[in-house]
Amino acid sequence: MTASNQSAPADSATVHVNLAERSYDIQIASDSLSSVAPTAETWYERRFPGKDGQRSALIVTDRNVASHAEKVLGSLTGAGWKAELEQLDPGETTKTLTVIARMYDRLVAMKADRKTAVIAVGGGVIGDSAGFLAATYNRGIPFIQVPTTLLADVDSSVGGKVGINHAAAKNLIGSFYQPLGVFIDTSVLTTLPERDYLSGMAEVVKYGVILDAEFFDYLEQNIAGLQSRDPGVLRHIIARSCQLKADVVSQDEYERTGLRAVLNYGHTFAHAFEALAGYGELLHGEAVSIGMLYASLLAEKRGLIDAEVTSRQRRLIESLGMISQLPAGSDFEADAILDKMKLDKKTVAGQLRFVLPTRMGHVETFGDVPESDVRDVLAELA
Repeated sequence: MTASNQSAPADSATVHVNLAERSYDIQIASDSLSSVAPTAETWYERRFPGKDGQRSALIVTDRNVASHAEKVLGSLTGAGWKAELEQLDPGETTKTLTVIARMYDRLVAMKADRKTAVIAVGGGVIGDSAGFLAATYNRGIPFIQVPTTLLADVDSSVGGKVGINHAAAKNLIGSFYQPLGVFIDTSVLTTLPERDYLSGMAEVVKYGVILDAEFFDYLEQNIAGLQSRDPGVLRHIIARSCQLKADVVSQDEYERTGLRAVLNYGHTFAHAFEALAGYGELLHGEAVSIGMLYASLLAEKRGLIDAEVTSRQRRLIESLGMISQLPAGSDFEADAILDKMKLDKKTVAGQLRFVLPTRMGHVETFGDVPESDVRDVLAELA
């Protein structure tokens, strides 16, 4: 699958996710968080035409980004909404049924009805948790995403995947539930720690490898702007990444045709590394940047690409300051990695399946990869 539509950076951008009656917009701007209410009103009006009482919302956030959530709260209350704030602990430990149960109680106390909106202000953990809350309370209530990390901007906030973790595996309990809309303000990225910013950049690089060779070229040519978090460059890469993912999601919303699997490039390795390191020890994007190189090397071994495709990925990843190998001390046994890989959603009847590049800007899913090849790659990059 290939997509390409490059343009100069703009002051704002709107990406439309086309899913029939579940369609929605992703609004991308800068310095706009304090004026989110008019956009939220527009999205709300599409779902619930006409004013029939005061609008209400529960804003879900974590203490690391509470200041951003306060801006959203102020904008909504200033526009006449009845809005409350639920502040959670940061990190993957928040994505549990225990925490969700506490938020159900909060909605009950608010006397929330089927028109009460849940608004997620935070990274992927908050988006996943709040989305699961919205999907399951009262059989589904409105949901708005306000992502505050680059990873959430370009990945978890797009496509409708919501869920929480089980002790056995990440995101094992969840659903597909589309938001009313996604509001992205690039200005919040100026306060994002460097490690988290680079973690999100892994998903941006991924889109170039899997879907758009020209976009990969753009990233190579704008390393300085990416490192300095230039607002125009950020708006462009976020909009393009969202558009690429939206194009895939619109064709395979529920992961039934296999098309959406291309988005998991590098993730079969990455999820195994994350699980073995202990969730939170290795950031998702860090695992993905490493996993992409493992997957590309596996594609080389299978004769699908030449070494330059892998080398370009490595050069870009390292030029941006992202990690390209597992941290020292991560001595994972090959058997343990393969066991975790077999929990991957792409696995069919115990047979591992990998998303591998066949050229820059195009990947395919392969189910005929012998374990011996995987072991060889794991040994080569150990």
